[in-house]
Amino acid sequence: MPHMGNLYIPFKALFQRLNIDFVIPPLNNQRTLSLATKYSPEGLCIPFKLTLGNMIEAAELGADTIIVPGGNAICRLGYYAKIQEQILREMGYNNVAVVQVGISEHKLVGLLKKIKHLSNNASWFRIISAFGFGLSKLNALDRIERVVQKVRARELVKGTANQLYSQAISAIDRADDYHTLKKVQAGYLDQLDQVTKDPLAQPLLVGVIGEFYVVLEPFSNLDVESELGKLGVEVRRTTFTSEWTKFSFFLNPLGINEKDRLHQAALPYLKRDVGGVGWESVGEKVVHAKEYDGLIHLAPFTCMPEIVAQNIMPSMKEGIPVLSITCDEQMAKAGMLTRLEAFVDLIKRKRPVANNNRPVVTI
Repeated sequence: MPHMGNLYIPFKALFQRLNIDFVIPPLNNQRTLSLATKYSPEGLCIPFKLTLGNMIEAAELGADTIIVPGGNAICRLGYYAKIQEQILREMGYNNVAVVQVGISEHKLVGLLKKIKHLSNNASWFRIISAFGFGLSKLNALDRIERVVQKVRARELVKGTANQLYSQAISAIDRADDYHTLKKVQAGYLDQLDQVTKDPLAQPLLVGVIGEFYVVLEPFSNLDVESELGKLGVEVRRTTFTSEWTKFSFFLNPLGINEKDRLHQAALPYLKRDVGGVGWESVGEKVVHAKEYDGLIHLAPFTCMPEIVAQNIMPSMKEGIPVLSITCDEQMAKAGMLTRLEAFVDLIKRKRPVANNNRPVVTI
């Protein structure tokens, strides 16, 4: 499967438990991006390009079947598989099949049926058991990441949380049973709790919102969350793969659906689905306007749903500052850092000053 954050780890666990022969392409890097831009149509978005780069590198390693998410929604995601398969054919990879899994239509049952086919009809007990273990790894990864987001903004020695997070990812990947996984998760949560922190820190809270892929794949956004942490900002993010899985695949016993809540919040400004997560991006600003100091809105270049959301946000009555960052192969780290530093400086000035002898500065 193409890379998106740490999603390869739960799928690797699933495939190993079902004895499916698989290859994992290298994590997204500059070669992946170079391959992608060389063979992709110029106007397509960076999620298309990077996933194509993953496919090419997987084909180089001998993969003959590539699984990609898809569906009949408004986003161009539903067209990716056909176009990418055609590009692979033109490159000479005639024996590589691109299998599209319609998550939005067939939900959990459709995915499990596809896994059963790939596993040469393994028993349903083995499939559900393997899938459950993969979900446990996904939940562990996301739980640790949430804590890392808090620690980054408060640690005295910058980079400590990132180092522990990298070690935790490797340890979770190696865990081959529930006991080991639980022990690894508890151990790294304890280590993160013991990181030396600034007791006087009052970090800014910045929400990261936008298109699903560029929010979750650090290479595509130049690791914006880590860079915000270095600036003493605590990142808040609604989009986690484990949360999306919970609301997409399973019934919520409490009847609370985060997606529906965001849609309701966005109704004064946007009354229908515009594809992707554009509707949710507008709702995020409404829901978190009083909670966050600012929002970083990430959008792939040419992504129409996020262009719609980006153009609505300045006219909304919720006054929370929003920095929109367009992600593509032309984006440079230095330029992004300059914009982040300026944005953080501005929202610091906007936060009310506690000293009564000084005026409250607003922008």
